[in-house]
Formats: sequence, structure tokens, C-alpha cells
Amino acid sequence: MDMTKFERFDVVDYLDNEEVIAEYLTAAMEDPDPDMFLRAVADVARARGMTKLAQDSGLGRESLYKALRPGSKPRYETVSKILTALNVKIKAVPAH
Repeated sequence: MDMTKFERFDVVDYLDNEEVIAEYLTAAMEDPDPDMFLRAVADVARARGMTKLAQDSGLGRESLYKALRPGSKPRYETVSKILTALNVKIKAVPAH
């Protein structure tokens, strides 16, 4: 019997530059599940460090965790502060 062991995959290990992060967030926004984007932002936040993100965004760590929890409904202002702190912009493009 083959007892191959696999390490648990964690996307955070691969979110190591702005281009990868931007592509990851873009893909998450294309998912019809509204929580997918928040999960992706939370992954990026973990990759960058929640303490640093809290400092850079001006939000408390508790507020960050609460805003990025699946099912939460963060205000646009909160999401904007988080994305600015992550050095990421959202861009609208034609859907066709």
C-alpha cells in the first residue's frame, strides 16, 4: 500500500508579489460567490501579515478579522482601506 504523504496546500505560500496578488484577487472577483473575494483578500492579508496590514490600513486587527470573515458585509470604505494598504487597486473593465 502506497502511503504517500502530501503537505497541505496553502495559497498564502504563493502570494509573494503584487502581480500574483492582483491576478488572485481578480479571479476571486469573477466567482459568483460574494464571499470568495473576501476570502481572497483575507488570504492576501495573511500573506502580508495581519499586524502590518492593521498598521498600514489604520484598522484594528479585530476589525480586520471581522471584516474579512465569510458572510460579513464590510463597508466599501473598509475594503478600500484594506486594498490601499495591500497596494492593490480595483479596476472596472467592460464585461464583453
